Amino acid sequence: MIPFYALIASFLLFRGVGLLGLQYWNDWQTALQWAIAVMLLLGASAHWGRRRPDLVRMVPPVFPGKEWIVTVTGMLEITGAIGLLLPAVSLAAAVCLVVLLTAMLPANIYAARNQLMIGGKPVPKLPVRLAIELVFIAAVLLASPLI
Repeated sequence: MIPFYALIASFLLFRGVGLLGLQYWNDWQTALQWAIAVMLLLGASAHWGRRRPDLVRMVPPVFPGKEWIVTVTGMLEITGAIGLLLPAVSLAAAVCLVVLLTAMLPANIYAARNQLMIGGKPVPKLPVRLAIELVFIAAVLLASPLI
């Protein structure tokens, strides 16, 4: 839930700064791109911090190399966050982020169905988890140059 809250709070902050007159932040799409970057960087930090063992447990048993998967997805989140902010590659980054978020969905479903914990707190129930994932995907699509 923390990445979800970070997305909402940072979007409101960046958008508010734009409404106060800072020209760069005046565009809602730019504010959303930066908010997604904040969300992704925050989420990626868990891939190497205290929550790493929780993320490793989230990877369904059918997938080998759980540690490797967690490391790579963290690196891809960082890469996507940076890429989304660079106009030359933001479209490609958005497409890749949608693919990444979709690819990580089995871990989120597994975690919800098995009532796993992240940072000592239970993961959201499956309907909530799916809704959050759809919000993340929709945000990336709305922040992309396609819109």
